[in-house]
Amino acid sequence: MKISTKGRYALRLMLDLAMHQEGDPVRIKDIAARQDISAKYLEQIVSVLVKAKYVRSVRGPQGGYHLAKKPEEYTAGSIIALIEGDLSPVSCLEDEVNRCPRQSVCVTLRLWKELDQAIHEVLERYTLADLMEWQMELAGDFVI
Repeated sequence: MKISTKGRYALRLMLDLAMHQEGDPVRIKDIAARQDISAKYLEQIVSVLVKAKYVRSVRGPQGGYHLAKKPEEYTAGSIIALIEGDLSPVSCLEDEVNRCPRQSVCVTLRLWKELDQAIHEVLERYTLADLMEWQMELAGDFVI
C-alpha cells in the first residue's frame, strides 16, 4: 500500500486549515502558497472534502474554507481513507469477507492481516490536533 500524492496533499490541506482556522475563511491560493502545491490540484481535493462534509466553503470575495469540525475530531486515517479508498495492503483484505479461495492454506495471510491492522491503528491513533501539536514543536512559533 502506498499513499498517493493526492492523499498526502489532502492531509496537508486539512492540517493547514486547522492551523489557520481562526478568523476569516482560508483561501486555496494561500494554502497553495504555504504548502507549495498547485492551487488547481488543491481545488480538486477540497471538492471531495466539501462533498464529504469535512470542510465548509464560504463563497464571495472574502470566501474560502473552514474545517467542519474540531481538529481533534478528524483522524489521519479518516482523511486518507476518504481520498484513497481502502488502505489494505493486499486485495484479499479489501472486503469485509475474504473471498480468496486460498485463504485456508495461505500462510502469508496472517502477515497481511497484521500489517493491515498496524496501518489502520497508526492512522486512526492520530488526529489533526496531534499533527498541529507536532507542527508547532517542529517549527517553534512558526506556523505552516
